[in-house]
Amino acid sequence: MTIRRATALTATTNQSVIGQQVSHGSPARVAGTASPAELYAPATGADLLFQTQILPQVSRTFALTIPELPEPLRLAVANAYLLCRIADTIEDEVALSAGQKQAAHETLIAVIGGRAAPQDFAHCMSALLSESTLPAERALVEHAACIVRITGSLHPRQRAALRRCVTVMCRGMPKFQRQKSLAGLESLQDMERYCYVVAGVVGEMLTELFSDYSPAIASRHERLMRRAVMFGQALQMTNILKDRWEDRARGSCWLPREVFDDAGFALADAAPGDSSGAFATGIERLIGIAHAQLRSALDYTLLIPAGERGIRRFCLWSIGLAVLTLRRIHRNPGYASASEVKVTRRSVKAVVLFTRLAARNDTALRGLFAVAAKGLPFEQETRSLFSAVSH
Repeated sequence: MTIRRATALTATTNQSVIGQQVSHGSPARVAGTASPAELYAPATGADLLFQTQILPQVSRTFALTIPELPEPLRLAVANAYLLCRIADTIEDEVALSAGQKQAAHETLIAVIGGRAAPQDFAHCMSALLSESTLPAERALVEHAACIVRITGSLHPRQRAALRRCVTVMCRGMPKFQRQKSLAGLESLQDMERYCYVVAGVVGEMLTELFSDYSPAIASRHERLMRRAVMFGQALQMTNILKDRWEDRARGSCWLPREVFDDAGFALADAAPGDSSGAFATGIERLIGIAHAQLRSALDYTLLIPAGERGIRRFCLWSIGLAVLTLRRIHRNPGYASASEVKVTRRSVKAVVLFTRLAARNDTALRGLFAVAAKGLPFEQETRSLFSAVSH
């Protein structure tokens, strides 16, 4: 993004519809007043085609795992992911102020809830995106109405699960945007709360969707919900560790200061390629916490009935890739870019093969996890911390 582009966006913000929401506090004002025909228009074949085509462009991992789900779930989970990705795109847009982001998030909530026009939101939001937004993410925002029409085609329990998830994300992320800094979050508890609003709530949503799909899963709903947050947070914490230098380049750090203070390192001084003893000590502790979370994520997955192999594979592939990512981080503490610890295609194929063969066998799956996680640090006492979620 050029300085000239940023200045132009700032200058026009007060006249923009998103600026109007900040001034007037009315989510519907941002997207305009929609007719019932627009808000409840049925999804078209073109909408479904766009959702299918855009998914692999915005997520390599979910483009791999979502097709493993049975058909009724595949549509809802892909739609949920893309709604969350729209919220993420708003959060990551460097040209928007914290107030503008909050306004845009509130409008997205209104759009999903049928209180604002999705086409107006798509038009207004895409106009505010800068060159820093990836082309696929821009296309997703420009076609947000397609995604929302699919949301509207889902049945009530699915829509309610998606709406709650996006609402928690959209109202939680701005709070952390206002306090982000290169010095990191203050505490492990703050990191837990951040992981909840961006990922833990996704674990809860998935559990609702799984339970809605399968009576056998629904019978285990309470036990699954006790572990659902950990499933999402485990994957998010792994991503935070992997992407720490890219996040830093964007002016944010989601690592907890207290962990590095305890090791005698000032997190604000961290730089790409740093592998100093004190910094590495802090990272090792966080790897241990993430490892513990992933073990709980495996426990969650094994509560899914063995006959639901597609749902199990959806979960297992994400867990397997996260464990292998932690291994690469652990073995290369001085890396300077996420690309240096990216899981290889050969490793991805191995995860897919072995979990396909063992998807119904809990003992074999635990053995595979133990082999993949061998040598990683482990902090069992932190599991209770990350299980207690503040909503």
